[in-house]
Amino acid sequence: MNIGLEALTRRVQDEMSLFEHPSKPWITPRHGPAGEPVRDVVIVGAGQSGLGIAAALQRERIENFEVLDEAQAGQEGPWITTARMLTLRTLKFLTGPDLGLPSLTYRAWHEAQWGRRSYEEMARIPKEEWMRYLVWLRHTLRIPVRNAARLLRVEPGGPLTLHLQTPAGPERLLARKLVIATGIEGAGRRRVPDFVRAALPPERWAHTADAIDFERLRGRRVVVVGAGASAFDNAATALEAGAATVDILIRRPELPSLNAFRVLETRGFFRNFGDAPDAHRWRFMQRMLSLPMPPPDDTVARVRRHANARIRLGAPLLDVADAVDAIRVRTPSGWDEADFLILGTGYGVDLATRPELADLAPYAATWADRYAPPAAEADPAVARYPYLGPGFELTEREPGTLPALANIHLFTIGAVVSLGPIAGGLNGMPWGVSRLIAALSRDLFMPELDAAFAAFRDYDEADPWESVKAAGD
Repeated sequence: MNIGLEALTRRVQDEMSLFEHPSKPWITPRHGPAGEPVRDVVIVGAGQSGLGIAAALQRERIENFEVLDEAQAGQEGPWITTARMLTLRTLKFLTGPDLGLPSLTYRAWHEAQWGRRSYEEMARIPKEEWMRYLVWLRHTLRIPVRNAARLLRVEPGGPLTLHLQTPAGPERLLARKLVIATGIEGAGRRRVPDFVRAALPPERWAHTADAIDFERLRGRRVVVVGAGASAFDNAATALEAGAATVDILIRRPELPSLNAFRVLETRGFFRNFGDAPDAHRWRFMQRMLSLPMPPPDDTVARVRRHANARIRLGAPLLDVADAVDAIRVRTPSGWDEADFLILGTGYGVDLATRPELADLAPYAATWADRYAPPAAEADPAVARYPYLGPGFELTEREPGTLPALANIHLFTIGAVVSLGPIAGGLNGMPWGVSRLIAALSRDLFMPELDAAFAAFRDYDEADPWESVKAAGD
């Protein structure tokens, strides 16, 4: 760590101490049936969202929590594994896991090492630098993260029983509250056409979220499906690795160029959308999710600079077939041969497809259970989104069947219809984290009311300040 960063780390810790009041713990420790400890909160996911939530819990003096991540330390999130962009797509001055503390922002971290001019000259944040910043934030705030721990399933009850797979073997962990902060894939699974799974062996295709050995694509013919940023990122990475040709298949007749969501990016929208009537929430999110998200201009340019790249508009993938030394790909213009297929086909939302939540999904309400939109706004994909409460909590499909669902909070893309785009990305994270923390604090405090009143009623200790004043007199 360089001198500037060491000084910044000390400054952050000094500034955090200014927010200590009131500093005493306020939650009564709980124990399980066999006397084992119960965590007040367990967060699954130690990426940018999980770290931001953990830091906010610390500020609230909710300290009996743990963060789990199935990745190895320093590899949480997609930034140095499956993210193939060169920089973050968000604007460099957006903040998220910094708790509103200027010294904890990416900008402060960057300038402490390379100075203000370096930051001002930088267009966007390199993804590897963002990962290094998150690691620094985690260590600076001393956030307790347990790596290589995978949540297998959740057993409902009071408390919840979390079944984990760890390097030491299976483990059970008890928790009053569970927060799932596993990003874009945390409420469903990758979209893969059934005909691809059926026809091609796994070594001849991949989803953009898979680990891909791009060196193996040197000199090979690659087909990428999709018009989104991830599709173009993977196409560019294949080209830069020396692929012989890369064809990008896009079903639309022209490349999307308009991001209408920008008009909604206001503090009022981020903070209050989750409290709007169902009809308004459906109308906004059904439209937002139906619009194509355009790839960034610099991402498209990264592909176009290669003469052996071809963007094929009006060319949906219709079928695939396996051949002896190649694969065959069919579009409306006929069959073509290739060596490898990459699917930039996004993610679906369906809790039943999440292994850790599959047992609970039949009891959890979806938007299909709660709201019937006008015929012109009907959308089966949106209807599968979970119908969450105001604190990101799952709700019961049939009231009274599984009350423990209210202790599972979904801070993932699955929250977007219920609460807006405030979970997962940086744009709305400050509002999402504050909403979540308020709900967790409220739910943990209410059972403390009787104990708090008893302590208040029986309090008989002299105020330390009064003792100091008397001695001075």
